[in-house]
Amino acid sequence: AQRLSPPHSGQRWPSDVMSASMHRSVEARPGIGRMIWSAPMIRVLVLTALGLFASLVSAQSSHRVPDTLAQRLQACTVCHGAQGRATPGGYFPRIAGKPADYLYHQLLHFRDGRRNNAGMSYLLDHMSDTYLRDIAAHYANLDLPYPPPLPPAASPAALARGAQLVRQGDPVRGLPACNDCHGVRMTGVAPAVPGLLGLPRDYLIGQLGAWQTGLRKAFEPDCMARIARQMAPEDVSAVASWLAAQPVPDPAHPQAALSGPMPMDCGLTPPARSRQP
Repeated sequence: AQRLSPPHSGQRWPSDVMSASMHRSVEARPGIGRMIWSAPMIRVLVLTALGLFASLVSAQSSHRVPDTLAQRLQACTVCHGAQGRATPGGYFPRIAGKPADYLYHQLLHFRDGRRNNAGMSYLLDHMSDTYLRDIAAHYANLDLPYPPPLPPAASPAALARGAQLVRQGDPVRGLPACNDCHGVRMTGVAPAVPGLLGLPRDYLIGQLGAWQTGLRKAFEPDCMARIARQMAPEDVSAVASWLAAQPVPDPAHPQAALSGPMPMDCGLTPPARSRQP
C-alpha cells in the first residue's frame, strides 16, 4: 500500500486523503467503531444495575407511609380537626363520639350522592362498605371532652323560640320536638340518631337548608327533609342559635334508646344493597 507522507508543519491532510486513511484504519482493526461485549463487562453492568435498583427500593422503603387506619384518616383532620373534635366556631361538624351507625350512614350518603359535598365524595368514592364501617367505628369510639359553647348569636326572643321548638315542637306547623328523636339531652340515640349539641350554628343552618332544597337526603322515608321543609327561615335560625349556645352534658354519650316511639317514620337503615368489599 502507498504510504502517505505527513504534511509539513502548519498543513493539514486533504479531506479525501483523511477519509480514505480512516477507512483503511478501521478495516485493518476490526472492533473499532463498535462495542465488544465481553462476559466480564456484562457481569459488571448487571451488578451495577441491580445495585442501583436495590438502592432505589431501599430509599422508597425508608419513606413508606404506614398502612394503618389512623394514618389513612389524616385527611379527615383537615376539616374535622385532630381526633374529629372540630371547633364550635367553624362550619365543619364534630364527628368524635357520634353513634357508629349514624357516622356510617353519612359516609354512605356522601359516597353514594345523597349528601352533596365534592370533597367528601371524592375521598370516599372508591371505599367499600367495610372500610366505611371501620372509619365510623374509629370515630364513634373516641370519648373526648367538648369545649364550652360560644356566646349566643341571636336575640333572647329568637333563643326562646329555638328552645320551644327543640323541647316542645310546634303542632300548628306539624313540627315534632327535636327531643322526640335526638334524645332528652340532645346527645343522640344509639345506634343511628346523632346528637345536635356541640355543633356550629352555621353548620346547623346549612344542613337544615340543604334538606329544604334537596341537596341533602337520607334513607327513605326521609323524615328530616319533611321536617325541614315545614320550618320557616326564622325558625331554622332560632333552632340553630339555641342548639349552638348550649353546653354539652358530661358524659355526652348517646342515649341507649328512645323512651317512646318516634313521632314519624324515619329511614334509619340503609337499603339492602351497598357496595361490597
